[in-house]
Amino acid sequence: MEYIEAPRFPAAMRHPFTELPALGDDRAALIVHRSRLSYLVLNRYPYNPGHLLAVPFRNVTDLDRLSPDGRADLMEEIALGKRLLATALKPDGFNIGFNLGKAAGGSIPHLHAHIVPRWSGDTNFMPVIGQARVLPQALDDTWKRLAAAATVLAGKARKSAKLNRSRS
Repeated sequence: MEYIEAPRFPAAMRHPFTELPALGDDRAALIVHRSRLSYLVLNRYPYNPGHLLAVPFRNVTDLDRLSPDGRADLMEEIALGKRLLATALKPDGFNIGFNLGKAAGGSIPHLHAHIVPRWSGDTNFMPVIGQARVLPQALDDTWKRLAAAATVLAGKARKSAKLNRSRS
């Protein structure tokens, strides 16, 4: 009920994708991971549980506005988001993409990629056709699972890098 009754968070923010990282509380902001140039955040109004957004820190509205490093970093965040969801939620598949411009469904004028976990028989049509939202798990609970998966994957990456250095 908290989710249903809550005002659109954060109501006071005019540019949530640049203001959320500045809050200083990734759990409250639902930020799951930060890289040098972009970050992963849970969508507060998801199509499916675990629906992540990969967002550049720079306020841009199109891929062409990012530097090559910025595009590469954003793609790495997208790939990491997919791995996090696969580890934590074990979906059957994924929808990954961008809605560029209002006509394409972009609701916030800031570049971001959607990483949507999919399960056979899920109800992703509900928000689009039925104007209803289905959220079987609280966003904070999903954040905890994904943050734990990020910690595990980061530890594996450090061990792998250390092993590769020792072999050189």
